[in-house]
Amino acid sequence: MSDSIIIRDARESDFEAVIRIDEEISIDYLGTVVDKKAYWREIFDYYVLREKDKRLFLVAELDNEVAGFIVGEARAWEFGSPLCGWVFAVEVSSRKRTRSVGQRLFTEMCSRLSRIGVSTIRTMVDIENKVTLSFYRSQGMRTGRNIELEMPI
Repeated sequence: MSDSIIIRDARESDFEAVIRIDEEISIDYLGTVVDKKAYWREIFDYYVLREKDKRLFLVAELDNEVAGFIVGEARAWEFGSPLCGWVFAVEVSSRKRTRSVGQRLFTEMCSRLSRIGVSTIRTMVDIENKVTLSFYRSQGMRTGRNIELEMPI
């Protein structure tokens, strides 16, 4: 077994691995599989197949398989903020979680965003998702200046 983690841009051939990992996460977090194949198809089309510019979809390979992925982009003036990075998803196979895959993905995302002028990175996390909150905090993220507001309609 190799401990060598390879971080690279996602390819079309990674689509099924992303679906598999997302289903694992659904079971771990929700206790059931949530079919989000159409959602991930749209994300893949936007982040992987189109001109990338400031959009990133990275995968981590470990032991010759996709072990995790991270999706993000640089945006300016989102909610009045100058250029900053946003992470929309980071997911790692439960079988690979203790092997620094998430940390390597996050570090590479930050590095690539920094190279295009980003100095702050943001995300949003469900307050009940303790695993994800713990991960982001372990990477140095803290509560930011923005407050999410919502209401049912």
